[in-house]
Amino acid sequence: MRKVVILGTGPAGLTAAIYTARANLQPLVIEGNEPGGQLTTTTEVENFPGFPDGIMGPELMDNMRRQAERFGAEFRRGYVTGVDFSRRPFRITVDETDVIEAEAVIIATGASAKHLGIPGEDENIGRGVSYCATCDGFFYRGKKVLVVGGGDSAMEEANFLTKFADVTVVHRRSELRASKIMQERARANPKISWVLNAVPVEVLADERGFKALKVRDKETGEERLLEADGMFVAIGHKPNTDFLRGQIDMDELGYIKTIPGTAQTNVPGVFACGDVQDSRYRQAITAAGSGCMAALDCERFLEEVAAQEGSLTK
Repeated sequence: MRKVVILGTGPAGLTAAIYTARANLQPLVIEGNEPGGQLTTTTEVENFPGFPDGIMGPELMDNMRRQAERFGAEFRRGYVTGVDFSRRPFRITVDETDVIEAEAVIIATGASAKHLGIPGEDENIGRGVSYCATCDGFFYRGKKVLVVGGGDSAMEEANFLTKFADVTVVHRRSELRASKIMQERARANPKISWVLNAVPVEVLADERGFKALKVRDKETGEERLLEADGMFVAIGHKPNTDFLRGQIDMDELGYIKTIPGTAQTNVPGVFACGDVQDSRYRQAITAAGSGCMAALDCERFLEEVAAQEGSLTK
């Protein structure tokens, strides 16, 4: 039996671990299949407060983990394959066989950017291939970049990137999927050009990183290279919540619903923080802030439960 089990080790999960450990709740943190979260695939982080010269993503995550361990947080490698939130203590199944019981659970499993799934893409993440314009756009000041996608997120990324670079939007269809207002805004931007009906085929790179995207014309079948200094893939995110279906309230996209202004879910004693419940901001600093909220809400919940149980025994 654990007082608190935290699922995930990105900025949200590690911040929750720091706060719950300092509250003497002795949290157990399940690391998942990507310890450190998405920041471990990011090179330099320049927008996290407190690091005026920037910090490498993996180093930032390692610092957070060591800080949590200093206060007594315990870490365990493993992948959560199922949960039972129907009654307390909650039951968490790790790697399909091990069952952990907990008085409270903080879910910080994050969201994963959808990948194109083409050769050369994953090998060049952090080497010119990015999934976050807000995180990496600054590095392309005065350069040329591609944005792959045709939805609202792609239009938003493209418009943002024009603050720094010339942008070419690449989309596999002749028509965009974005809302009318987002399309109009992007098409009115003189720094955005368009390559439509172009199916991404392969990412080409050299020793310095991304060099070009090979695309195939959907109508003619002709292939060509789109040379640029970097590429931003903006085809959406998927929250890592498949293992929670039927156990907790989620929206139509799979993001966990929380009570506004709190980290509390519809299940008392279960809290959610970070990108797993945030489809809008998806930043390390907002994830960390919501991790703090989840820890404080969790601490108050356990105090209230202890007080109620104490009054019942008198």
